[in-house]
Amino acid sequence: MADFVDRVTVHVKGGDGGNGSAGVKREKYKPLAGPNGGDGGDGGSVIFVASANANNLLDYRFVPHRRAENGTMGLGDTKDGSKGADVVLPVPPGTMIFEAKGAVGETKHAGRLLADLRVEGDRYVAAAGGMGGLGNAALANKTRRAPGFALLGDPGEERDVILELKSIADVALVGFPSAGKSSLIAAMSAAKPKIADYPFTTLVPNLGVVQMAEYRYTIADVPGLIPGASEGKGLGLEFLRHIERTEIIAHVIDCATFEQGRDPMSDYEALERELALYASKLSLPIGAIPIPERPRIVILNKADVPEAKELAEFVRPEFEKMGLKTFVVSTASHEGLKELGFELGRMVTELRAKLAEEERERQAARVVIKPLEDKVRRRRRSDDENGSSLDFTVTKGTSKRGDVWFTVRGAKPERWVRQTNFDNDEAVGYLADRLAKLGVEDELRGKGARPGDEVRIGTGKNEVAFDWDPTIVAGAEMLDGAQLGARGTDLRLDEHDDTRAHRRTNAERRRQYHEMMDAKTAVREAMRKERSVGHWADPSVDDDRHDEQAILGGHADDDDAADEA
Repeated sequence: MADFVDRVTVHVKGGDGGNGSAGVKREKYKPLAGPNGGDGGDGGSVIFVASANANNLLDYRFVPHRRAENGTMGLGDTKDGSKGADVVLPVPPGTMIFEAKGAVGETKHAGRLLADLRVEGDRYVAAAGGMGGLGNAALANKTRRAPGFALLGDPGEERDVILELKSIADVALVGFPSAGKSSLIAAMSAAKPKIADYPFTTLVPNLGVVQMAEYRYTIADVPGLIPGASEGKGLGLEFLRHIERTEIIAHVIDCATFEQGRDPMSDYEALERELALYASKLSLPIGAIPIPERPRIVILNKADVPEAKELAEFVRPEFEKMGLKTFVVSTASHEGLKELGFELGRMVTELRAKLAEEERERQAARVVIKPLEDKVRRRRRSDDENGSSLDFTVTKGTSKRGDVWFTVRGAKPERWVRQTNFDNDEAVGYLADRLAKLGVEDELRGKGARPGDEVRIGTGKNEVAFDWDPTIVAGAEMLDGAQLGARGTDLRLDEHDDTRAHRRTNAERRRQYHEMMDAKTAVREAMRKERSVGHWADPSVDDDRHDEQAILGGHADDDDAADEA
């Protein structure tokens, strides 16, 4: 039989977004036809889903690290990268997901509640995938015609979470240790729990499915309770949390105990006292029945022992006077189990119908506003460029030595920093433009920042620190101290004043050809006139045949010999 695991720590990591492409389109007679780099694909996410096919958290104990697939890089011809595959992790209904707290290497403890997956189909994205970086085609606009950079993919979310299963069963069997709860489940269902004659044999809940004619329901064996369990004595809190999601509470009372000071009525009162104390500290979700108001049933067990049966028949009228349905049973001889099974089935059916009706009424009165689905990701993501001072915060820090720095926090500026390739000056300049447009520089001035002060953006390994100088012109705007134009433009693509691509007509080609030939003729005529007056010598003409240093000189003897001949 597999172990029942109801609490485990899982490390989840969303997939990283793919990098954008900085490709340039190339055509015949037009080697630089503009940017055409595609966007990187988004990373996959790690998603927990409540599934009826899962009954415990055992798989996550053996494989606690779960990671989604990365997005692929964008390509040329504006080909976007593919999105990474999501990792869907099934968990039993009733699983609560907490933020894991604790230092590295230490045992984690549950922090803030992140999700409560009560109903089959409930989903929670535990680690979102990173956003893919934009390619230079998406970054191009009227003023930035040819970006020579692309954005990097955003890393996926990474964190530790604690999964805690609070058993969802129709009936919870509660009772003192060795009251016979595990034996009762084994007798009424096909479950095979561990059974022994010593207290606290059961350390984790046992679940069983009971099929009685048309009735089908689940029962949970909540491990033995002791006085003080609501205060944490023994494993009380570990036991009691499994009662939170059950709808019917069945008291299993041992009528054959020989412990001094114990009897069926005192056992029942002690169990109710612990349940009431625990319920006072419990905050239940909307729609859940408070523990004191849940239906009760009393099961007087071990009737196969003569003294126990006699005691059970004696105290039975006392419980019935309290309005509690009471059954005398024996898990050894199966006495009374059939009647008990049918009664529990009837109670479960009635309670299910009542809860379903209340849920329909709540749904009818509830106003649900759903966000519009973004079926197609915008290529330019113009909304990502917009923002205000509400999207970030600037705080001033001072060290004991008097050093001052300013920390910028916010989803947009931190993501922009992570997506910037700091080896590319143009990309750094684009980041500066985005921060200035968002209002970061104005906010720094308002906080008293001066040129040269240290500014930090981001956290952890993604933090970037730099000396603030709002007057510096970054990126492609400056080259050797000379301002060439707006950042993100390419002079090779600006062959004409017109922003459109320009092709010469045949008439223009003829006119330019004749202008070129006329210019060459004029140059030849000017050179001839200069040569004739001795201002310039043509190296292809040997003016002085007796000049041994001339390029074409040194042929006087050959010419004289030719004349004599």
